Formats: sequence, structure tokens, C-alpha cells
Amino acid sequence: MKNILYILSMVLLVLTSCTKDFEDINTNPNAPINAQPSLLLRQVIYDFGEQMSYEGFAAGDLLSQYRTALDFNLFGRHDLKSPQLGGNPWPIFYKNLRDNQIIINQSQNTLAFKVYEGPALILKAYLAAGLTDLFGDVPYSEAFNGVNGTVTPKYDLQEDIYLNPNGILDNLNKGIEAINNYSGVQTLEGDLLFNGDLNGWVKFANSLKIKALMRISDKMDVSAELQAIFDEGNYISSNAENAVFDFTNSAPNSFRMARLRIGDFNNYVLSETMEEILTNYNDTRIGFFFRPFGNSTNGEFNGLLNGVDATSTSITLADYSLSGTAFREDTSVLDANFSTAWETSFFLAEAAQKGLITANAQNLYETGVAQAFEYWQTDLPANYLTGTAAFNAAGTTPLEQIITQKWIGNVINGYEGWTEFRRTGFPVLKTLQASLNNDLIPVRMPYPAEEAALNAANYDQAAAATNNNSINVPVWWAE
Repeated sequence: MKNILYILSMVLLVLTSCTKDFEDINTNPNAPINAQPSLLLRQVIYDFGEQMSYEGFAAGDLLSQYRTALDFNLFGRHDLKSPQLGGNPWPIFYKNLRDNQIIINQSQNTLAFKVYEGPALILKAYLAAGLTDLFGDVPYSEAFNGVNGTVTPKYDLQEDIYLNPNGILDNLNKGIEAINNYSGVQTLEGDLLFNGDLNGWVKFANSLKIKALMRISDKMDVSAELQAIFDEGNYISSNAENAVFDFTNSAPNSFRMARLRIGDFNNYVLSETMEEILTNYNDTRIGFFFRPFGNSTNGEFNGLLNGVDATSTSITLADYSLSGTAFREDTSVLDANFSTAWETSFFLAEAAQKGLITANAQNLYETGVAQAFEYWQTDLPANYLTGTAAFNAAGTTPLEQIITQKWIGNVINGYEGWTEFRRTGFPVLKTLQASLNNDLIPVRMPYPAEEAALNAANYDQAAAATNNNSINVPVWWAE
């Protein structure tokens, strides 16, 4: 009996010791339990940039009429509830907003991570703006917190997402303030956009403020804020300062269209809308964006009217221009584009033209055009800005010229081109060959079907506010 008790005592001692030291013994010191903010920052920037560049090409370019899809094109015919090769940005935004929120939480609770607070707040504003600009009212204030939050978040009004505390404009201001107040010695690691340069993040934030203020400029007076940013001049003003990261020329970091089957790539050809605009401007960038059609004898380009019904229309691929080599054979010349100097210049040109700031609209317009040509690695023709692309060209207006030039530059960021069309009406887009939306150009993305299943009560309320989740009900800033 004495031996049995001794053995039991030893077993209990071992079990107690094992339990007491279990966490220390079974934790790999080289595999931290919580993801480091540097790894998360790199992941958020890369994942969002890579996925939305593909989405911008495969789906956004159809909505903006840069390209036409020959097949698998219910989305191209404006059946937006049936994404084919693209057209599902909702989970991309929410995954990265969730991961970015982890960075914010870490930076606000751990002194060693304080350097990440400003950039993460700026990224949250950037991602939230892109999300709400596409869908309108979306889950926001109760979203992104994972296990610490609700799995059925309410839908916030777009107006509130832009204007409320912890909304887009507030987070941009807080992000700038956090960077300006940072006095630590830690460096910002995992930064694919600015390589740790915090001043680059401040310029990025100010460019995003210009963009956000212009988006809502038809709803309220934003002139004083715009003028202050313009006068300070601390925004992205040259292509060397752009918020972008480079794709490579080989997997896994090449542009995704280069990694798909040749048939998927060949599904996209030049849109008739894009061809007419570039041809009217004698725009030499057409040779970067597209290649002459296969049956061409003189290096011509040919576009196809969007929204073809592939089940009833026979298309000869060689009769239409495919995308340029930059989108498949040499993707190292492409960027994942978050914000650029030319985009900022065009927003400021618009602001000046509308009298929202005191500045020379024509100079800003011409600067934007030159920057966009440089960005797309094409020499600006000497007579480009004195011909049909001139600021005051006959038959058009300066505002139409500004928005159309910004639209051209947003190739690969097709959702941006579509968003600016929804806000301004420029450029004039064409009626589809075989519309599945009663010949109407959609003015918002629909909420995905899984929202109705997983967040039913909140979804029902948001759907009711958009005429049963209609793609023809404008978002708040476009009402």
C-alpha cells in the first residue's frame, strides 16, 4: 500500500509539473502566437493590392468599359449577382479590414508597435472608402473585430462612414496625427508602399483626403479643407511618391492574369468605348494598354462593344485587340496601384475648375496628363495637349477632359473608373449589346448572397433601403 501511495504521489507530481510548464515547453519561440504587425502589414498591402488589381482588370474594367469579355460575361452584361472570372470584392475588403484592425489594436496596446498606428489607421480609411464607394451602406462600426465582436454587424450609412468619429476622414486625420506625434525609435517594417518612410504615409493620407472630399463634394462644402491641403502641398505630387508596389515577371508575385490559362487572358479584348476615346485623342498609350488585332495589316486597334451575348453571337478573336504585353508577358512593368500623383492632380484640377480651391485648373490638368503618361511609360506627344486632349478643346468641357483623362489612367483599377463615372457622368459610356439590366448602367455593387443568409436581419434592412438590393440605386454621395 505504501508503494502504491508513493507511485501515485510521483504521478501527481509529474502531472502537476507538466501542467504548470506546459505552455513554456510546448511554445515554439520561433513561431509567435500572435502575428507580428510587420507581417500583417505586408500581408494586408500585398493581398489587397494583388487581388484588387486582378478584380479591377477582370470585373472593374468591364463596368468601366475599358475591356469587353467575350465569354463567361454575365458580369459584363450587368448581371452583377453572377460574378464569373471576377466581380466579388466584398470578401477581399473584409478580410483585409479585419487583419488591419489587428494591427491597429496591437499598435494602440503595445508601445513597441506604436509606429504602426498611423499607417494602419490610414489603411483602414483607404479600405473603408473603397468598400463603401462600391456598395454604399455596409457593416463598419461593428465589423472587423473577429472573435471580440459580433458576427452579425449592423450596416452603417455611407454618410456616417465618411463623416463620423472613427470614419474615413477622421481616421485619415488621426493617422497623420499619430505619425506626427510618433517619437519612438522602432522602424516601420513590412511596408511595401513606402519602405518604412512615414512621410510617404502622410502624403498618401493627404491625397486620400483630397479624394474623399471630392467624392462627397456634391453633398457638402469641402472647399476650406481642400484649400488647406492644397496650400500645404504635402500630398503625392510626383510619381516617385506614388503609393504602389511592383509586380514581378514571374510567379508568385506576377500580375495574376499572367498566371491564368491563355484562354482566360484571351477572354478580354479592347472595348469600343476605350478605342474611340483613345483614338479621338490620338493617344499613344493605346499601344501600351493593348496590341493591334490579329487580322490587322497596318497595326490598327479594334474594339468590341461591351456586353456581347456569347450564346448567340460568334466572335473572331483575331478581329479585336488583346491586352498589351504588360498584362501577361512582362508584368514587371505593372504596379498594384493605391494612389498616384496623376490621380491627385486630376482631383485638384476638378476642384479648381469647380471653384472649390483657388488654383490654375489647366495647369493641374496638364500636370496630371504628363504624370499619367509617365506612369504608363509612354512619351507624351508634343502636340497632345494642344489637340483634342486640350483643356479647352472644342466640343467638350474642361470637366469632361479632366475626368476622362483620370478614367484613362485608371486602367487596371477599373472599379475606380466606374466609381468616377457614377459620380460625374464622365466619360459617356455606351449601351451594352445585350444588357441584363434593362440597358441601365449599374450605379452600385449588390450585397453578396451570403449576407442574406449570415446577417439576415441587418441585410434585410439594408436591402430595403436599396430597393431590394438593386444595382440601380445610387450611393449616398451620388444621390
